Amino acid sequence: MKSEDLKKAPKLFCESINVAFTPEYFVMGLSSGTQGTIYTLTPQHLKRLQQYLSHQVSEYEKEHGEIKANWNPNIVSPVQRANPPTELS
Repeated sequence: MKSEDLKKAPKLFCESINVAFTPEYFVMGLSSGTQGTIYTLTPQHLKRLQQYLSHQVSEYEKEHGEIKANWNPNIVSPVQRANPPTELS
């Protein structure tokens, strides 16, 4: 996608992200209100996305200070209910 096209694309505030996986791919669902988009990525592509996001967060924090946020792995995802996290995992 060209930079000019990206500027014209609709902007939505992402309220929820859910991820599920198989041995072959990851499925990532992003939702905003009643709208949602599903993306499928190879494990390698998801790893590169993780590296890119980590880099961007690091750059942001250098400029604006540390982001205070806590992740709770025990919140059950509506996408991946088969093996929800437990207190032991």
